[in-house]
Amino acid sequence: MKITRAVVPSLFTILNVFCGFLSILNANQSRIELAAWFIILAAIFDTFDGIMARITRSSSQFGVELDSLADVVSFGAAPSFLVYQAHLSALANLGVIISAMPLVFGAIRLARFNVQLVGFEKDYYKGLPIPVAAITICAFLLQYNTEQYGLRGWAQEGLAALVVCLSLLMVSRVRYDTLPKLTRRGLRAHPLRAIVVSTAVVVILVSKGQYFFLVMVFFISFGILRSFYEWLRATVRHVEKETDEESEVSSIDV
Repeated sequence: MKITRAVVPSLFTILNVFCGFLSILNANQSRIELAAWFIILAAIFDTFDGIMARITRSSSQFGVELDSLADVVSFGAAPSFLVYQAHLSALANLGVIISAMPLVFGAIRLARFNVQLVGFEKDYYKGLPIPVAAITICAFLLQYNTEQYGLRGWAQEGLAALVVCLSLLMVSRVRYDTLPKLTRRGLRAHPLRAIVVSTAVVVILVSKGQYFFLVMVFFISFGILRSFYEWLRATVRHVEKETDEESEVSSIDV
């Protein structure tokens, strides 16, 4: 059996899906915090499989499909089961429906991504990336869930609202930038992205995770606000264009 360099990124993808499986096992035993950390670890492996694919120059359609299948498990099924175990099971049938949303909408998100993918490099994503949605859910649980008391007060309703919003954002048309590539060309092409990502990492580390959820909310909100601004600007331009055309027609009639 010949082992090629394409195996290297695939190993990271396998570690990704294995972490998703471990998250499900721990969530089933009500180890909510540990289950959340396994999803975050899966996201780290998911990032490294792309990096290794570029380093080894072994990007392939097989890698894309394997990565999507792994993401469905680690960032779709695992978060869905996690939020169900954390609190949403208390909402009976409604809880089941809301809990399933990260899995269902995440699968739709990945299918759309694969269909629209041209080549193996993208400068931005259409819709919230499924790992970001999963990490945000984990950050919320790490911030507000306690092993002794679980979620309390507003955090119970907040979890349900968060899951619904993140799921809808995954299938939206809101644009989100990709992470800057750790190369000279990548850093030169997007220096602001590199600064923002570095600052976010420093803030999370210095605060010992206290601002983890707020950083994720800021990232998600920025994409929404930017898309709204671009829509508003396009609408204004369209109205101005129609006004100019009407003015030209009126002057011609006169």
